[in-house]
Amino acid sequence: MLEIAQSAERIEKYLKEINLPQEPANLYEPLRYFLALGGKRLRPVSTILSGSLFNATEEELLPAAIAIELFHNFTLLHDDIMDEAPLRRGKETVHQKWNTNIAILSGDVLFVRAYQELLKCKPKHLPELLQLFNKTAIEVCEGQQMDMDFETRDIVSIEEYIEMIRLKTSVLLGCAMAMGGIVGGADEEQKQFLYDIGMNLGIAFQIQDDILDLYGNAEKVGKQVGGDVMANKKTFLSIYARILANEQQLAKLDELQEYYNALAKVETTKQIFSDLGIEKLASEAMSNYFLKAETSLENLSKTCNVNKLRYFVGVLKNRTY
Repeated sequence: MLEIAQSAERIEKYLKEINLPQEPANLYEPLRYFLALGGKRLRPVSTILSGSLFNATEEELLPAAIAIELFHNFTLLHDDIMDEAPLRRGKETVHQKWNTNIAILSGDVLFVRAYQELLKCKPKHLPELLQLFNKTAIEVCEGQQMDMDFETRDIVSIEEYIEMIRLKTSVLLGCAMAMGGIVGGADEEQKQFLYDIGMNLGIAFQIQDDILDLYGNAEKVGKQVGGDVMANKKTFLSIYARILANEQQLAKLDELQEYYNALAKVETTKQIFSDLGIEKLASEAMSNYFLKAETSLENLSKTCNVNKLRYFVGVLKNRTY
C-alpha cells in the first residue's frame, strides 16, 4: 500500500533531519551514523497507521512515532554492545567503529531524545503516553536481562522463551500501536485491541525471525543463514528440539555446541531439526500468534475501518526476510 511506504519515507526523512549538535563529535557523529543505517521502521509506521484509524493526522502522530523509533535504536545500540556484535545491517556497529564507552553514551542520548520527541505530543495525551512508554521501557530491559540469563542456562522452557520475546520485542510494538490510538483519541477497548495486535504480531515476528535465520534465503535475509546455530543461541527452534529429542539426538546437539566447522554444524543441526519436524512446529506456533493478532484486528474492525492496518498485518505475515 502506497500510504505505508510514504509514511516510512517521511519517518526516514525526519530521522535524517533531526537536529543533532556538531560537538562533541564523538557523541553525535555515532548517532548520525547509526540512524543512517536505516531499518524497516515498522514500529513508527504502526503508530501512524493506528492513529490514522481515528483520523489523527500524520503531523500529530509523528512525535510519538519518532519517540518509539529512537527508543528502539537506543536498545539496538546497547544490545550490540552486550552481544559483542560486529555488524548491524551489514555495517560496523558503533562500539566497533568507535568504542564501547562512546556507544553507551550515544545510546543514552537517544533515550533522552525519545522523551524530547514525545513531549511534542498534545499535553492532554502526555500522562497516558508517558505512563505506557515508561512501563514498556522497563519491560524491554527485563526481556533483555532474561535473554542474557538464558545464555548461561542449559535448559530454557518454551514458556520462558515466549515471555522473554514478549518483553524484549513484542511489548514495544504493542506500545507503538496503542500510542497511535492514544493520540487518535481511541477508547479504552480500542487501545487494548491495538496493544494486543502489536504484542501478538511481535511474538509471531520473532518466531518468524528464528525460522528465517535457519531456513530463509541468505540474500533476502541479508545475513548468513544459520547464524543463531553457529552462535549457539537459544531460539524457539533449538528449545523445541531439545524438548522432543531422544538421548542420541540430545547428545549430538550437545556435541554440536563445540563444532567449529560452521557449514557442518548448520547442516547437521538442520537434519536433526528435520527429523523432529521442528520447522513445521515453529511455523504452527508463529501462525497461532498471527491468528491472535488477526482476531483482535477483527474485533477492532467492528468499531472502525481497519483496512490499512489489515494490509500491514498481511505484509508482516507474508514476509520472507
